[in-house]
Amino acid sequence: MAEQKSGLQRKVQAFGSFLSSMVMPNIAVFIAWGFLTALFIPDGWWPNKDLAKIVDPTIHYLIPILIAFMGGKLIHDVRGGVVGAAATMGIIAAFDQHMLLGAMIIGPLTAWLMKQFDKVVQPRIRTGFEMLINNFSAGFLALGMMIVSYYLLAPIVGWIMWALGKGVKFLVALHILPLTSILIEPAKVLFLNNAINHGVLTPLATDQAAEVGKSILYTLESNPGPGLGILLAYMIFGRGSARATAPGAALIHFIGGIHEIYFPYVLMKPAMIIAAIAGGMTGVAIFSATDFGLKSPAAPGSILAYMAVTPKGDLLTMFAGVLGAALVSFIVGSLILKFSKDKGEEDLAAATAKMEATKGKKSSVAGALTGAATSDRVKVVEVDKDETTEPNLLNQYDTENVGAHDYSNVSKVIFACDAGMGSSAMGAGMLRNKFKKAGINAEVTNSAINQLPKDAQLVITQKVLTDRAIKQVPDAIHISVDNFLNSPRYDELIANLKKDQ
Repeated sequence: MAEQKSGLQRKVQAFGSFLSSMVMPNIAVFIAWGFLTALFIPDGWWPNKDLAKIVDPTIHYLIPILIAFMGGKLIHDVRGGVVGAAATMGIIAAFDQHMLLGAMIIGPLTAWLMKQFDKVVQPRIRTGFEMLINNFSAGFLALGMMIVSYYLLAPIVGWIMWALGKGVKFLVALHILPLTSILIEPAKVLFLNNAINHGVLTPLATDQAAEVGKSILYTLESNPGPGLGILLAYMIFGRGSARATAPGAALIHFIGGIHEIYFPYVLMKPAMIIAAIAGGMTGVAIFSATDFGLKSPAAPGSILAYMAVTPKGDLLTMFAGVLGAALVSFIVGSLILKFSKDKGEEDLAAATAKMEATKGKKSSVAGALTGAATSDRVKVVEVDKDETTEPNLLNQYDTENVGAHDYSNVSKVIFACDAGMGSSAMGAGMLRNKFKKAGINAEVTNSAINQLPKDAQLVITQKVLTDRAIKQVPDAIHISVDNFLNSPRYDELIANLKKDQ
């Protein structure tokens, strides 16, 4: 039963990761669009009727097409991205609504159809006819899916968006939108934060923001107040390692916007989820009562990002919602700690491990504060292409002999995590500095697992994600570690690179 539950969690996480992977690479465009609206529309900071003309085409055409392209690319590389983006024009043309949700459906669907066609037809193409057949097949599929999306999918997606929009308005009208925190805050601590925020809320919020210039939905998951209050409670009423590490965690959470840093503090004492829910409900209640919303996604969920996308004249309201959420979660968290026997003495590393097991991935950020034990194992895994469909690839093709592989041609190292931003970016920065000190001339970057390039040479992932990385790029060297920032095996990797290069 436990294995089935874990398997279900991994599937849900993978699906949520796929949804967010369509949106997160395009967050910069959302932010650019948010600044366009904040600055140049008639009630913006610097109204400009010429530049304001960019606002509608960006949200109506550019962003849905980019999302569809990313979704298609995840399924069938650039070829899938192109046909997915083209097919989305049908669903865009069918409605005056902004079809972000439609793009998340039609893009991957069209790419999947292209992939199935290519599997059957490409091995049978006669030499010299490849370009002709590939181009015309993609063109005809794109044309067909444009028509299908216009007549068939657009009404379905339009109805879904109408129903969801009515649901949000219903919650707002009855002033019960704060109740969503009862679901969102526990989901954040478990494993669905990116899926909820970027896979569900961002498309709905963007459609709303395009109509009225802002959306409260952007704030439901991203408010840094509840996490800040919990960490402040540990700073004052906690004990042991939890109290010692809480100040650093608060800085990373509130300024850096990496919310997963406070998750172990909740899991260390599960009753603290009440503080998170209370803080989240308070923030949403304040924002709802004052008709507050953000112009575009606050990504990451940092107070600096909140300030950047807050509408003109609403900064005080924004601070009231964030600090109000922090105050309530602090009060509730303090009461829980003060009147309980356990003040947070439990080993924070154990709580971090509990969080990682629940979420299905490692937290390098939390590990940086807890000084997690360096029990990492480095594994070099070579897998034949026809074997990559097997489950548990890491266990099946595991070897402890790191030096058995030839590192002479490795010029690029990729850190890969679920979303490809927070923890992998920090790991890449750490290893980049190590390479610089060691005099190793190799590029170090970070990526989401779903977006690993097919020609990747060496991929570093956290242990629980290595199976997915192997399936994505089976020909690469795969190094699996327990913790991105604290692995003792990077020195061994550096030694091997020096020796072979």
